[in-house]
Amino acid sequence: MVKHRGMLASLRVRNYRLFASGQIVSNVGTWMQRIAQDWLVLELSGNNPVALGIAAALQFLPTLFLTLWAGVLADRVDKRKLLILVQSGMATSALVLGLLNVTGLVELWQVYLLCLVFGLFTAFDPPVRQSFVAEMVGREHLANAVALNSSTFNLARIVGPAIAGVMIIWTDTGWVFLVNAVSTLAVIIGLLRMNPAELHRTPVTASRRGQLREGLRYVRGRPDIIAVLVLVFCVSTFAFTFFTTLAIAAANVFHREADGYGLLSTLLAVGSFSGALLAVRRSTRRKPGLTLLVGAGFAFGVVEVVAGVMPSYLAFGLALIPCGLAMMTFMNTANSTLQLSVAPEMRGRVMSLYMLVFIGGNPIGAPMTGWMAAEWGGRSPFVIGGLIAAVSTAVCGLVLARRGGIQVRTRLPWVRRAAPVVTPELAPVD
Repeated sequence: MVKHRGMLASLRVRNYRLFASGQIVSNVGTWMQRIAQDWLVLELSGNNPVALGIAAALQFLPTLFLTLWAGVLADRVDKRKLLILVQSGMATSALVLGLLNVTGLVELWQVYLLCLVFGLFTAFDPPVRQSFVAEMVGREHLANAVALNSSTFNLARIVGPAIAGVMIIWTDTGWVFLVNAVSTLAVIIGLLRMNPAELHRTPVTASRRGQLREGLRYVRGRPDIIAVLVLVFCVSTFAFTFFTTLAIAAANVFHREADGYGLLSTLLAVGSFSGALLAVRRSTRRKPGLTLLVGAGFAFGVVEVVAGVMPSYLAFGLALIPCGLAMMTFMNTANSTLQLSVAPEMRGRVMSLYMLVFIGGNPIGAPMTGWMAAEWGGRSPFVIGGLIAAVSTAVCGLVLARRGGIQVRTRLPWVRRAAPVVTPELAPVD
């Protein structure tokens, strides 16, 4: 088999190319819906940040209960067919919300209910989709495909909010939801056009009792995986709350309309897209490690604090660019590290646990963010969340350094240089 190198190596695989092209279209619609949903909740609640936190919590609550079982299911059944079913459910949810909105029948409780329904499908989507990437491209191009996924996701994150902000001003929020419902068809069509014979399938795990416990035991025996999961939980729960904090900052701190909120989301996405492109470049040179993960997490926390104290709308928006870059470096490194280190038959279950700690903290973080904004002002979630992320990452980094998990080099000239502690190799996939 010919080995392809370069930043776009995984796009030479037809199945992945179909998937990635559909994802670009669908992700634009997804980001449009996120902006419209946040703005609709603010409109229906009278700019109440607590209501925004409740909506976000309901959308992510199913992750707490279903994501681990989604990983078990991903290891049992055809991932491609399961993704088609999940994407169809997400499109239907967007369609219903859009129809309620354009007909003028929408109420806040309906938005809450559809957030919960949408969350039921999204609880299954990430772990199945993440583990399906390996089946499309194989181990050789896995890190590259993960990085390219982030690039397309964040490219859509630049375009989607900007389009949504303008659409909301021109047509209101309802048509944005309908556009997202149509855009989801791009992913479904791509999945249907794939050639299943070209997939790098792992043997389907037979259905039996105790598979979830088996996956948890596997993770418990892997300190490198546990370290990644702890870091991801701390940072994502308290600092990855931009779906709530940006809307609050735009409306309550800087007194902007929907287009102002969309611009903030776009500026954050510019940084995230830059971080994703750097990850694509790194994927052609070296595999990710815990040192980069700790460094990116700490940098993200510091930059978020800086953004939170910016005095003007423009300064705040510009500070979101390096914030997005550090955030995406952290996310990509965590994802790639896990995907490359697990056994193929465990990938679905491990990635479901990853998505649980990554997204599952949102039912905690989102209401907490809304409460902090209501009590201490719209800047407080950025400052407090960034401090928690920086401190927790620093503590985890020190613990890992003492246990030999990351490389530490002494740079101070008056301190005698000690032998470096070298990062242990990750366990092979096969």
